[in-house]
This record gives sequence, structure tokens and C-alpha cells, in this order.
Amino acid sequence: QGQLVESGGGSVQFGGSLRLVCVASGFSFYTHDFGWFRRGPGKDREGVASIYSLGRDTEYADSVKGRFTVSPDTFKMTIYLQMDNLQPDDTATYICAARRRGPGPLLSPRSYDFWGQGTQVTVSS
Repeated sequence: QGQLVESGGGSVQFGGSLRLVCVASGFSFYTHDFGWFRRGPGKDREGVASIYSLGRDTEYADSVKGRFTVSPDTFKMTIYLQMDNLQPDDTATYICAARRRGPGPLLSPRSYDFWGQGTQVTVSS
């Protein structure tokens, strides 16, 4: 069974930056797509960013376009989420997910097969 382990969360002020890290193990990195999701206080799980086609393509939620960047390091089997210009509404637990490459909306939680435990991001105003 595959495993995903996130790190890099923390507390930052409005306008700050963080880089989240998701390390994959136990499955083929090259046959899977990856997504970053978040769950804010009192909110449903929301798709934030996805990277697929071996890192050649990405997709972002409108709320983070131009501020967040997802990228892979295939040698390290790692997915990064660079988050810039953070805002209080970005406060959430951020969770990495993976699915075997195939059809299905990339920012929908139902499209993914397994998940990490998450890392907390808190943005203060």
C-alpha cells in the first residue's frame, strides 16, 4: 500500500510564504497523479492543486491561481506546493493525495485513491 507523508506546514503572517512537501513511497511515482487538498475550519475538503502527466500538466483552484505552484521531484518521489502571498482564508489542514493515472476530475477528492495525514497551515492577519 502506498504512503504519503506531508511536512512544511506552520504559522505565517498575511502575505508570507510556505513550501509544503509530500514524500511518496510504496508505489510507482510514474503511474500516478497527485493532488493537494485542504480542509479549513468548518469547511469541506477543497481541491487546491494537481500535477499529472509525469509533471507536465498542472491544475489549480481559482482561489490559489497565481499564488500557489505545484511541482515534482521524480528522483526524490516528492511533490511540493509552494504557497506565496498567503491569506487568512488559506488557513487549513493541507493534505496530499495520489491516484493511478486515469479519468476523473483532478481537483475532486473522490478521484483519489489514498491520502496523507496532513499538515497544518495557519495564516494570521
